[in-house]
Amino acid sequence: MTNSLDERLVEGVTAALEVYGVHLGRALALYAPLADRGPLTAVELADAAGIDDRCAREWLEQQAVAGYLVVDDPSRPAEQRRYVLPPEHVGVLVDVDDAAHVSPLADMVAGIGQVLPEVVESYRTGAGVPYRRYGQDFRRGQGGVNRPAFSRDLTEVWLPALPDLHSALGRPGARIADLGCGLGFSTIALAKAYPDADVVGIDSDPPSIDEARELARQAGVRVQYVAADAAEVAAHGPFDAVVILEALHDMARPVEALRAAQKGLAEGGCVVVVDERVQAEFTAPGDLVERMMYGWSISHCLPTQLAEEPSAAIGTLLRASHVASLAEEAGFAHFEETDIDAGFFRVYRLLP
Repeated sequence: MTNSLDERLVEGVTAALEVYGVHLGRALALYAPLADRGPLTAVELADAAGIDDRCAREWLEQQAVAGYLVVDDPSRPAEQRRYVLPPEHVGVLVDVDDAAHVSPLADMVAGIGQVLPEVVESYRTGAGVPYRRYGQDFRRGQGGVNRPAFSRDLTEVWLPALPDLHSALGRPGARIADLGCGLGFSTIALAKAYPDADVVGIDSDPPSIDEARELARQAGVRVQYVAADAAEVAAHGPFDAVVILEALHDMARPVEALRAAQKGLAEGGCVVVVDERVQAEFTAPGDLVERMMYGWSISHCLPTQLAEEPSAAIGTLLRASHVASLAEEAGFAHFEETDIDAGFFRVYRLLP
């Protein structure tokens, strides 16, 4: 038996407030000292992170009550209590490459919170909210939560599971477009995995491209980044592969983008689409994934898509049948929903 709606709402508000606590911990870099130097008192954490002592104490108590941190002895005076981040929580909260590193989701929620009044108004007008308005928190949160999969699984699992493509991309002179690359963790991974290939990251958000260039410089990889609309991908081709990673559903004109991707393919090339692993059809009530995806959709994905005209206004939930119909409308002769186990994602291959 599920909880009554009033209990569920109270639990939801509690969870949302705890997410803001995680965002504070990430924004103020509070978790790493607790993992590296803990157990720490509130004063010690405040000194390490450069924050106010009283605020440090309240945050530590909240995190311990929520179960994110462990306190040595709750009965001790507040100033003497020592807190530590347990090893089993380091991957979630600190290690950016860990498969369990989902704490950037908290930054995405914070980004939505910053523009929620604009989202409310967009519901009245249908005019939408431009992506840039969600700011740095959302941009970095989105890049960070996808980083483990796009930095590792993309090139170690997903593409090798398509052996003909994997082999082609390893040849000297191969060319790869990462369309909708965001902060470019996937672009960097592609460049590392296929060092003899030319890799181009393309995204319509200039701040994302600026950060991607800096991240690539820090990683020491040879990539090219272009701030351009998805419809312009063919101008930078031809490509042996165009990958579109968790971006097709966010494109206001997905058919136009797919047509451009097809036009930009070299002979024998293909488009690889990775998007959300949602149910085949709408059902209600939905499971946890469907609930989360609709949450992103109503507060971010649909408003950002409506900020452009014309817009397909897909929202977040791009189901497999919809991907197939978009591919057909764009003129692809072959659509394949692969059986690759990609966690939260499904992997599709489109051939001209």
